[in-house]
Amino acid sequence: MAGSTEIVVFKDALILLGTAAVVAPVVHRLKISPILGFFAVGAALGPHGLGALAEYSRAIDWITVTGEKQIAFIADLGIVFLLFFIGLELSMRRLLTMRRLVFGLGGLQSFLTALAISLGALWLGQPPAAALIIGSCLALSSTAIVMELLSGQRRMMSTTGRTSFAILLAQDLAVVPLLFLISALGGHAEGSGSVLQSVALALVEAAVAVGVIAVVGRLILKPLFRLAAGTDNPEFFMAATLLIAVGSGVIAAYAGLSMALGAFVAGLLLAETEYRRAVEAMIDPFRGLLLGVFFFSVGMHIDLGFLWREAPLVALAFVAFIAGKALLLFPLCRLFGIPRAASLETSLLLAPGGEFAFIGIGLATTLNLIDSRVAAGVLAVVSLTMATLPFMAVLARKAAARLETDAPTSAVATVLPPDDHTRRVIVVGHGRVGQLVCDLLDKHQIAYLATDKDAAVVERWRGLGRPVYYGDASNALYLRRCGIDEATAVIVTIDTAVVDDVVRAVRADRPDVMIVARAHDAQHARHLYTLGVTDTVPETIEASLQLAETALVGLGVPMGLVIASIHERREVVRHELQAAAGGAAALTEQIRQARQTARRDRKPEP
Repeated sequence: MAGSTEIVVFKDALILLGTAAVVAPVVHRLKISPILGFFAVGAALGPHGLGALAEYSRAIDWITVTGEKQIAFIADLGIVFLLFFIGLELSMRRLLTMRRLVFGLGGLQSFLTALAISLGALWLGQPPAAALIIGSCLALSSTAIVMELLSGQRRMMSTTGRTSFAILLAQDLAVVPLLFLISALGGHAEGSGSVLQSVALALVEAAVAVGVIAVVGRLILKPLFRLAAGTDNPEFFMAATLLIAVGSGVIAAYAGLSMALGAFVAGLLLAETEYRRAVEAMIDPFRGLLLGVFFFSVGMHIDLGFLWREAPLVALAFVAFIAGKALLLFPLCRLFGIPRAASLETSLLLAPGGEFAFIGIGLATTLNLIDSRVAAGVLAVVSLTMATLPFMAVLARKAAARLETDAPTSAVATVLPPDDHTRRVIVVGHGRVGQLVCDLLDKHQIAYLATDKDAAVVERWRGLGRPVYYGDASNALYLRRCGIDEATAVIVTIDTAVVDDVVRAVRADRPDVMIVARAHDAQHARHLYTLGVTDTVPETIEASLQLAETALVGLGVPMGLVIASIHERREVVRHELQAAAGGAAALTEQIRQARQTARRDRKPEP
């Protein structure tokens, strides 16, 4: 059996497990984010809380965390798995489709915010190198907390979620050159060559490392997972997943990059394989626990004494920091066409500081680029902004909802749908696709009403006599006003991420109603089937089928055979997408059966 001195080694692990198993569920039951629980316990039991008294009392020493390095190691693993998970959800194809937001909006936000904060630090008397590092580190936001909050709310596919994700991704990519910059400035200060030479060498190393990860990943990912999956043993599959996530991170770390970036690239590569969903399900529990440890470690860095002694200065810096970043980001979001409500919410969500400030400023402090007292003050303010992020998220969502509510100014756009309990089709969205759908419903004399969030569109089409109403179809109260209880079908024609929220809202009220939704591609269609749509129409697949139909007719194949083969192929694709979505096919079949039963019940007796 282990001696008493060896048992002490497990003390910190027990405190962390106690926080995850007891404190986090309690605060969750109180409708408070578990993130705050980890923050609070980390601050209370860390070296700046009760830990400061550990040397005077053995009892206090037993309930406080003293192994900061071990905790930091586990917390770093949490960030690695977070970025690996993000890479899985993204995929390289999706990254390319988001390049405008990632490299345009995200790049501008990082550069302009870093420039503004650097100039402010320079004006306050910091040396140029220190001002540049402080500005660059504080320009970044918390990927871990923001992504966790949005994922917990199931809003990653919303406009706010996609915009926030694109900006955070650009910031994560900016971490690499920033680390190079800090190392190069430190080496230049010690007289080890020019800054330009150091940065150029680091960039070459980075390119080689990412290339090695990409090439090796392409060659071994599928064979490795095929081998692990062939054993039908989940332990071997988990081992392969951990090997890929951590191994790619280690390769990146050896080249001077962050482990998180290497894991992110591996996740991107793995997202293109058929093992993506299985890997996500495998690592999700570990990711949550490791991220909790990370939040705990951030709480340990909160210097409660400094916050108390310098309360006025900290409050002023907090307000200036949040307001400055938000005011810079909001017009940039609007410039890139993001709606006002989503721009406001994104600006407030990304205004607080991020976890990389602790890494970057900590490294700069060890290289004597930043004074230790200045670093302590900056990190105290960053910790405080991160601790308030869950409250900031609530405030941001309420402010965005208020802005959306106040958006329409036209009297026509504020007309409510009829409350007459008539059985109708509800068409969500009245853009090009929605207009065509409504035209065909008119032609076949099927009762319907359409909804749209563009007041100008609503006003124009209502003037032409079409039953179009302004409102948010993802709002349950608005759906009831539209007659969701009596609706014969819901056709979702919008091409934004809000389609997820609409489907969830409809399914919550009407598990039996037919939902036909527009999808971007096969991946999006599979996702919609998991949410419970009856049928979905992927634009890319439908365009391919129409192209094939036109070509076959032009080549002389009889029209009847062409239509039959296209219809058969469409059904095959539909069943494949439903099967790939797991239990969605069974759910869809249940919905169809329920609708058929309802129709039979409504038929009069002969």
